[in-house]
Amino acid sequence: MKKIFAIVWKDLRLRFTSPAEWIFFLILPIVFTVILAGGTGAPSDTRVRVAVADLAQSPLSAQLIAVLAQSTAVRPDVKTPAAAEDEFANRQVAALLIIPTGFDQSHIQQGTVELEVRQQPNNLNAQVVYRAVLSAGSRISSAVEAAVRSTAEAERIRPFASAAARAAYFDAALQAAQTEMSAAPNRLAVTVGSTPDAIQYDPRANSSAGQLITWVFIPLLGIASMFAYERQQGTLRRLLVTPTHQAIYLLGTISGQVLIALAQMLLLIGFGALVLGLNWGGSPAALALMMVSSCLAAAALGTTLGTFVKTEGQANGLSIMLGQVMALLGGCWYPLELFPAFVQNAVKVLPTTWAMQGMLDIVLRGQGLGAVLPEAGVLLGFAALFFAVGVWRFRYE
Repeated sequence: MKKIFAIVWKDLRLRFTSPAEWIFFLILPIVFTVILAGGTGAPSDTRVRVAVADLAQSPLSAQLIAVLAQSTAVRPDVKTPAAAEDEFANRQVAALLIIPTGFDQSHIQQGTVELEVRQQPNNLNAQVVYRAVLSAGSRISSAVEAAVRSTAEAERIRPFASAAARAAYFDAALQAAQTEMSAAPNRLAVTVGSTPDAIQYDPRANSSAGQLITWVFIPLLGIASMFAYERQQGTLRRLLVTPTHQAIYLLGTISGQVLIALAQMLLLIGFGALVLGLNWGGSPAALALMMVSSCLAAAALGTTLGTFVKTEGQANGLSIMLGQVMALLGGCWYPLELFPAFVQNAVKVLPTTWAMQGMLDIVLRGQGLGAVLPEAGVLLGFAALFFAVGVWRFRYE
C-alpha cells in the first residue's frame, strides 16, 4: 500500500505543480456551467422597469406604487428625483413616472391631480408603462370615486355632526371600496395548455451534469499521456525493474487520477447545489454509484488509449479530441433528444451517453438508486472491458 500511496502522491504533485492546472480543474468547468445554464439560475424579472420619482410621499402615492408592483408588465423602481431623471436622460429606462407633490386624497377628490409619464421615443416598452400607469391610476381613482359618492349619499340621508366625522366616514368608505375591488373576480380567464413537453430539459441541470462529465472525462483520458510520458523518459522501465510490480504501478496511477476526478466532481456538484439551486442530494447512494462508475469507465478508456499512443503529444491531442466529441455526442452540451433518432441509437456505444443519462435521472428527474442501476451497470461494463484491454496491451516501452 505504501508504494500505491507514493505513486498517487507523486502524480498529484506533478499534476498540480503549475497553478494553471486549477484553471482546467475548477475555474473553466464553473465558467462553462454558468454560461450554458444561462446565469446562476436565479429567476429573472422580465417586467419592464420604470423609474419612479415620488415627490408626494403620501399614502396615496405609496398605494399607486404598490398597485404598479403587482403588475405583470411593469416593475416600479423608486429613485430620488435626480437619479430618476438621470436614468431617463441616459436611456437606461423606457419611461419615467413622476408623482407630483399634490398627489393625495384631497386633491384627487377635487379632480385636480395629475401624473407625469415621460416616454422614450419610438419605444414599445414605454407604451407598456403608459398603459400600466393608466390602469393603476384608474383603479385608485375608482375607489376614491366610490368613497366620494358613498360619503355624499350618507350626508344626504343624515348630515355629519362634524368635519372629523365626515373624514372618518370617507376613510372607512375608501377602505371598503378598495377591499371590494381587490376581491373582485377576474373578468378574463387564462387557460394554459397542459400538453407535456416530450423533452425534459432544464438548462441548469443539463449544464451542471454535462460539464461535470466533460471536464472529468477529458483528464481521465489524459492517463494515456502519463503512460506515454513515462515511457518516453524511461522512468517507467526503471520503475518496473524495481520490486514494484506492474499491477502496483497501474493501480497507483489509475486510482490516483480517479480520486482526483471524484474530488472535482464533488466540487462541481457542490457548486450546482449551492449556486444553481439544483437538488443533487436527493439520493446520495445513486449519486455515489454514478460518480464512481463514470470515473472508472473514463479511466479505463484512458488506460487503453495509453497502450496505443506513442508520444505524450499524441496522447494529449487524442484525449482532448475524444473527450470533446464524446461529450458532444453523449448529450453533455445539448439534449440528446435534439439529435436524429439514428444518432441517438448510435451514441449508446459511448460511455458519456450513459453517464449523462444517469446523472440526469438524479438531478433532473429526481430518481433514486434503482433507476440508475442500468446506466451504472453499462459504465462498469465499459470499465471492465477497457481495463482488460489496457492491462493486456500494457508495455513499459
